[in-house]
Amino acid sequence: MNPGRRAAVREPVPHRPGPVALPRGTSPAAVPGPAPLRFAALGDSLTEGVGDPVPGGWRGWAALLADALAEHPAGVEFHNLARSGALSHDLTGAQLPAALALRPQLAAVVVGGNDTLRTGFDIRHTARELDTALSALAGEGTLLLTACLPDPGSLLRLPGPLARPLARRMRAVNTVVHALSARHRTVHLHLAGLPWTAERGLLSVDRLHPSATGHHLIAVGFHARLAEAGHRLGPAPAAAPAGAGPGRAADLWWMATRGTSWVAERSTDLLPGLVALAVAEARGRLRGATTRLDEQMAGAASAALAGLP
Repeated sequence: MNPGRRAAVREPVPHRPGPVALPRGTSPAAVPGPAPLRFAALGDSLTEGVGDPVPGGWRGWAALLADALAEHPAGVEFHNLARSGALSHDLTGAQLPAALALRPQLAAVVVGGNDTLRTGFDIRHTARELDTALSALAGEGTLLLTACLPDPGSLLRLPGPLARPLARRMRAVNTVVHALSARHRTVHLHLAGLPWTAERGLLSVDRLHPSATGHHLIAVGFHARLAEAGHRLGPAPAAAPAGAGPGRAADLWWMATRGTSWVAERSTDLLPGLVALAVAEARGRLRGATTRLDEQMAGAASAALAGLP
């Protein structure tokens, strides 16, 4: 996804020099080794690791990738700054300053899905926040990881009048992400193209976040893209034994016990907006104007990109 000439970037894993002669009386243990690679992950619940539980919290694709960036895990210093529910303005307002203070050699910036689930969605705002974060990190010489995202409406199997407007918004976000990934010469993963809906085992019981298997697939994808770009890495992330994916009963149980509260917590903002979108969608279909709605959102994404510095 990065056409054109690739800019020179620092290798994520420092070159290991050959044996050197030590001064007489110097213990080998007193000679410092190469500094570990600093890897910072920015984003929302996807990058925080929701859907891949471990004792005490979440693991997720970024932690799996961190363990595979060097021949030994001690060669990587990993900081997960992502937070569940984060919007694009949370990226620049809280996570970016923390990441810049770490001076990472590698940073993942994956955000935008939650923006599409808000009534006040504005692709211009999302584009500005993403470009600000990527520009700031790239300006420090950080190698960037980015990804386009699957459509939440199709993951949740929402009815067409609700799913189509969300899909339209997600296409706009991904258009922006693709363009900014090319602009900042990131290592980009086409996450939206993975078989999320065809292979139920890739999704957790909430149908919105990857399962442990899905997180592993993302980590392997980024590892492969880094290897293709010529970066020295450790072995690809090893897959843990996969259990059976959530079944129909698990889906229904989650919706009855937790899914209802998940929707209710967002109803004050999300649900009224979705109802309005569904009404507009139904009217558009009756008038044969669905294509025009698609074109309007695509035009908004192009204008958002054109308006960036």
